[in-house]
Amino acid sequence: MSIRSQLLKGILDGCVLAVIEKETIYGYELSEKLQRAGLKDVSEGTIYPVLLRLQKNEFIVGEMRPSESGPNRKYYSLTKKGMEALDEIRTEWELLASPITTLLRGE
Repeated sequence: MSIRSQLLKGILDGCVLAVIEKETIYGYELSEKLQRAGLKDVSEGTIYPVLLRLQKNEFIVGEMRPSESGPNRKYYSLTKKGMEALDEIRTEWELLASPITTLLRGE
């Protein structure tokens, strides 16, 4: 596993929750949004295990809805517990990001 993959694995839950916070979304669309944001390594195969884990932890809920083009899709939305988790991830990220950046830049 590459260093990039290991780093991404640690923060991907927070990124997924942040996208779902903005809108109810289905898996493929979520994967596309993350890729457009610059996370090119995030494929559908990476997303679905994350969605299952977040659902198991009750951070998101899934609901089947009809699709205009093809089979029904499962749309995900954030729960209250998911919002609390996202707030905690944001707080911890802020506390970690600055000192890590300083250290890695050799400052």
